[in-house]
Amino acid sequence: MILLNYFVASIFFCVILKVRIAQCAIMEKTYLYSFAFLLSVSSIVSCTSKKSATSEKTGLAYNRPENGGFQVNNKFKRGPGPGLVEIEGGVFVMSGSATNVPGQELKDYNHKRETTVSSFYMDETEVSNTNWLEYLNWIRKVDPTNYEYYYNELPDTLVWRRPLSYNEPYVDNYLRHPAYQDYPVVGVSWEQAQRYCEWRTDIVNESLLREQNYMTSYKDLNGTGKNGKKTNAAATAAKPTGPFNTDLYLNGQYDDKGTKAMKDFSPAATAANANGKGQKGGATRNVRLEDGIIKQPYRLPTEAEWEYAALGLIGNTNYENISSNKIYPWDGLGISSAKNKTRGLILANFKRTKGDYMGVGGTLNDKGSITVPVRSYVPNDFGLYNMAGNVNEWVADVYRSNTFADADALNPYRGNYYQDKKVADPLTGRLEKDAYNRPIMTAAVSGKKQTWAEKQAATAKADTVKNSYADQRGFRDEENKLYGEITLVNNKSRVYKGGSWDDQALWLNPATRRFLPQDESTADIGFRCAMTMLGASEIHSVGKPQFKPKQQKPFNAKKK
Repeated sequence: MILLNYFVASIFFCVILKVRIAQCAIMEKTYLYSFAFLLSVSSIVSCTSKKSATSEKTGLAYNRPENGGFQVNNKFKRGPGPGLVEIEGGVFVMSGSATNVPGQELKDYNHKRETTVSSFYMDETEVSNTNWLEYLNWIRKVDPTNYEYYYNELPDTLVWRRPLSYNEPYVDNYLRHPAYQDYPVVGVSWEQAQRYCEWRTDIVNESLLREQNYMTSYKDLNGTGKNGKKTNAAATAAKPTGPFNTDLYLNGQYDDKGTKAMKDFSPAATAANANGKGQKGGATRNVRLEDGIIKQPYRLPTEAEWEYAALGLIGNTNYENISSNKIYPWDGLGISSAKNKTRGLILANFKRTKGDYMGVGGTLNDKGSITVPVRSYVPNDFGLYNMAGNVNEWVADVYRSNTFADADALNPYRGNYYQDKKVADPLTGRLEKDAYNRPIMTAAVSGKKQTWAEKQAATAKADTVKNSYADQRGFRDEENKLYGEITLVNNKSRVYKGGSWDDQALWLNPATRRFLPQDESTADIGFRCAMTMLGASEIHSVGKPQFKPKQQKPFNAKKK
């Protein structure tokens, strides 16, 4: 009897289990169908919202040919260019890290002042020898017969020579030998560094446009596309002579459209397409600044940006309170690591005394008699390497000892020299180019926007020479008539910062500053690039309290 009851109970349990499994399967399918339905609805909503993007002020729909073809990119996402890291700006005391060293002159430091720096991007490392050789290789490739161009961009390797030191191996090998390929480039003047930034801007933007097929891809351009044939008819079109230039491209002086060129909704292009005169698949156009694809120019950082980035106080900040200041780009008062695994190791490449460049043989400390690879030691709290030591770094500013006593509190900078691009044809707006396919720059005519009548006036050109708004490098110099007369300080004196392999520890302080004529170079000065960040200053917003403004409801004229 007991066995019979057990058998019946077992059968009943199995039946119940099968029913339950079947119910779960049905529910699972229901959930899957519901999820699929929600996905389809969300995709429809997203597609609808993309098409129905309208002006909150006029009610007209964007990105539609019938409404005049005004195009808006409402999906823009910013990001750094190659090699850059994000630096979230903020307020800090410029020269606040300065220390009182006996014998140190006050002119070696900035004037202490509360300053705000906008968010920007900065190179993770200094520009290396390989980076510079890439630049030289490009010059030789695009203009092999222009020896002057190539020669002018060669670093001065003779900077290694000293009357009472045997440095000839560095003269012969430092720039090109693979043993030094990751070491910072030196012997580069401020002017050469500026031209490198301009070149890098054009190379990065051309690469973005070609790799994403907004322009003819590199493979199609060189005839190495599918099956070894040019796959894009645009590749056979006439190309402008000379290398790519971002400003000329944005000005419409390039007729090179790839397979994914931007659609042109302008009335003229739409009409041409309707008449059978347009391109197959719809009219296309060049990428514009409004599309958010073109990167901002690479440039040298301002002195304020460089000092802010070097300090990296973001690692010492909690809820707007800076818990502790810094003397160097790392925490603590010393120059060596306090962590257990690296205790005692020096945190930067510099000389400890006048004759100690790298420590004692067998236990070398900073491990470099001269420079070291650009990715050495520990990065600071922004993720930047060698913001103290290795090589000094050029910054954008013109040197004056008292600049920051009077400079603006937001993004202070001395060196403004306002210029306009020279227009070759006023009717079409075509820009005039120099021998290197770059726009010719002229001094700005006015410090404000001119009226149309003023712009057309024949006297405008005559006013250019007399104009005082364009050059602000020597601002307030009239108060000190000695500048440029009995001193080496003038409008071509540029600041460099950071300390180097040939400096002692006091120069590792981010507040210290020195200067050199912009056309000269040394064996202990290199550089890194920066880039302006557009849009909101806040970078890291996750987990922080935020206001959530309501989105405005789109206007629907049909229901009014």
